[in-house]
Parts: sequence; structure tokens; C-alpha cells
Amino acid sequence: MKDNNSAKKELFGTNGVRGIIGKEMNPELVMKIGSALGTMIPGKIAVGRDTRTSGEALSAAMRAGLLASGCDVIDLGILPTPALQYLVREHYDGGAMITASHNPPEYNGVKVIESDGTEMGDERTIQLESRIFSGDVTIADWKSVGRLTDENHRIEEYIKAIVSQFPEKICRGLTVVVDPGSGPAAVTTPEILRRMGCQVHTINGRFDGSFPGRMPEPTPEGLALLSETVRATGAAFGVAHDGDADRAVFVDEKGVFISENVTFAMLAESVCRKNRGLVVTPVSTSDVIKELAARCGCDTIYTQVGSIYVARTMRKYIEDGHSVAFGGEGNGGLIFPKHQFCRDGGMTAAAMAELVFTSDKTISSLADEIPSYTMVKEKVYSNNTDEILSKVRSLCSDLQLDETDGIHIRWSDAWALVRPSGTEPFIRIYAESKNPKRAEDIREFLVSNL
Repeated sequence: MKDNNSAKKELFGTNGVRGIIGKEMNPELVMKIGSALGTMIPGKIAVGRDTRTSGEALSAAMRAGLLASGCDVIDLGILPTPALQYLVREHYDGGAMITASHNPPEYNGVKVIESDGTEMGDERTIQLESRIFSGDVTIADWKSVGRLTDENHRIEEYIKAIVSQFPEKICRGLTVVVDPGSGPAAVTTPEILRRMGCQVHTINGRFDGSFPGRMPEPTPEGLALLSETVRATGAAFGVAHDGDADRAVFVDEKGVFISENVTFAMLAESVCRKNRGLVVTPVSTSDVIKELAARCGCDTIYTQVGSIYVARTMRKYIEDGHSVAFGGEGNGGLIFPKHQFCRDGGMTAAAMAELVFTSDKTISSLADEIPSYTMVKEKVYSNNTDEILSKVRSLCSDLQLDETDGIHIRWSDAWALVRPSGTEPFIRIYAESKNPKRAEDIREFLVSNL
């Protein structure tokens, strides 16, 4: 589902607005976002944040902008982004999350949440930006200024909502190591797994916006302690989150990192075996998802890159009467429609625990059953990305092209995606095949001709 607005977002990228504190990101900008948001969505607006050191200041600025516009503000404190999204859907008219997700600690940002719990779509975000730039906002008089209340106890509802998706104590006796990365999942994922019957060991489990144990992006290189702890405790697997816990990545019982596309495929197959329906994912996702979905009798629908497009496409197909089983991205951000329409790292961890326990197999053996694909990536820096896309069209004119997002090129045994970055002057190139050499040859062919 592609948004064909001629206007483009300027401040907001695929997942909110982000920047380095003291440079692109500051309290003044966040207060302006709050005023514009409060003007567009009058009513009760929930505000949450991750653990970054700048979060308290930016959260205060967001609350100030919203209150000044006449909104009532509910402060939910530190919590995962999907927890805020769940609570907005259940109780409030909108939400704002202060987070920079996987970015380093010097960054922070804002994600804006609609009343249905999904991130604000492109058209509405462009309207929001227009108000930010023009100053066309409501400033309430002294009798109409909003009220501030604290409801951080509601995090319990989110935990219960995930646990209720599974049979009681379904994972009794399963040992899992959780690495929240000093982020907000420290108070949710370990508790979710314990209530499912797991024995849980936690590392990097204290809130700390300087992220002393590892950076917010859960890379294989940064998860050495998780791998070591899994091996030392004899755990079934380890799970790690990014800075706002909307994603989850895994290491197996030997401490070996499992590719996010593989864990996506494992959980997609598990869900689709129980509930047939569409699987929705961006054009940048591995073909292994389509292969596993087809094995279960499910079709795959492709969207623009970004979880917001996946979530809204899932909702649209359901509204049109279709059954939608699963959705997600190949970065550990998975969407379980029976729970909510956003990436949810806590739900992903819980689903993996159930899969491993009920399969009576190790997670590594489950991963080994997934067909092997090789995906290679490249960045080509250019200030004229339109010219590069024109070259691709000419170069691959005799092939199957899809311009849902960038240009997706299909061969009989491989595919490639050439896609401009939404925020920086470069093109991303993806190439994938079951044959590693074939994927590398396609990458080299594209890079050398652009």
C-alpha cells in the first residue's frame, strides 16, 4: 500500500523524527510537536519515553506543548513503545513516545501514535509538520489548559495482555536469558516470560540511558555477554531488544546469533500453521518469508519499507474482509494481529518461548529447518538518487520491476531492491538468492553500473 501524496515528510522519517540532542533535537522542537499534535488530536494524549538521559527533558517539553493546547496529558513514564501503543488503543485519543529506538545514546526523538495504536500515517504527519512549521496551533486560555495525570501503573495491563495470548504457564521450566539493553523492556519482558512459566535470567536489566552494557542496537557483536550467559546457564535461548523494545533478536542455546529473517520465518510458519491468512511484509524482506508462508497455504503481500506501512496494510486487508495471519520486517520487528497492530518485542519473545517449548526441539534445530538464503547489502552515496533510479529502469527494463518502494527487480532465481534513503543522500541496494555467489554477482553488477 503506497502513499502517493505529492508532498513529502520533512522532519519525520519512516519511524518518527530523530536527531542528536543539542543539534537537530531539542526541547523547543519537541514542544512545537506537542502543540501541533494537541491541536490536531484534542482530548487525552498519553506520553511515554525510553531510558535515554535526555528523555525526561523532552518528555516535559512534549507535555508542555500538549497541555498548552488544551489537551489532558497522561504521563505513562518509562515503558516500551509497543506498551504505549497498546495503552493508547485501549484508553486514549493519541500518544507521543520520546525515543530514538536503536540509535546511539546521544540521539532522541518522537514517535506520534494515533488512537488506534498505530503510528501516524504519512498524510496526517505532513499536516502535523505544516502546523509545526507555520505555528498554526491552538493555545488554550487560562481556563482551558489541560490537566496532567500520572498513570504509569498501566504497564501491568500490557504485560497481562501478552500473557493472556498463551495457555497458562505454557513454558513451565524453560530457561531464557533476557537482555533489555538497559532499556524499558527491563520491566516487561522478564516478567512476561516468568508469568508464562519460564525461569528468567536478566542482564543489562537496570534503566540506564548511557547504555553501559551495549548500544541500543542489538547487533551480533554487541551481544557477546548474552551469548556467554546463555551458555553458562544452559538456557534454551537468549533474547535482546532495541532501545524502545519494539524489536526482538535471538541467540540460540549455543549463543549463536540467529538472523532476524530466520526468526521472522520461524514465527511466521508457526502462526500460519494455526491460522491461515495473509502475511504482510516490506519489499526489502527475504524470500524465505514468502516460501514459508506458501508452505502453509498463505499468500504474501508486500508494502513500502517501514512498520507503519505493514501495520496499516494489515488493518486495511482485515477491514476489506480478508484474513491476515502475520506481519513484520526482517529486522526483528514482528506484528501479531491478534494482539495489536505494531511491532512488539515483548510479544515476539513470548511467541518464541512458546514455539521452542511446545516443539520439543532446540531453537538451533528449528532455525536449521528454515531454507537458506543469502542477502547482501550496499550503500551508494549520491545527491541525485532520481538519476540512479532512471539508470536502474533502463538497465533492467527486460526484467520484472516493482516500484512499490524504490525499484524491486526480480530474476527467476534472485531479486534486488534499489531504494533511496528517506533521510540521507544515498541509495540502499539489497540482493538475495539461495546461491550466495549469485547474490554477490547481482550486487556487484548493480553497483558497477550505477
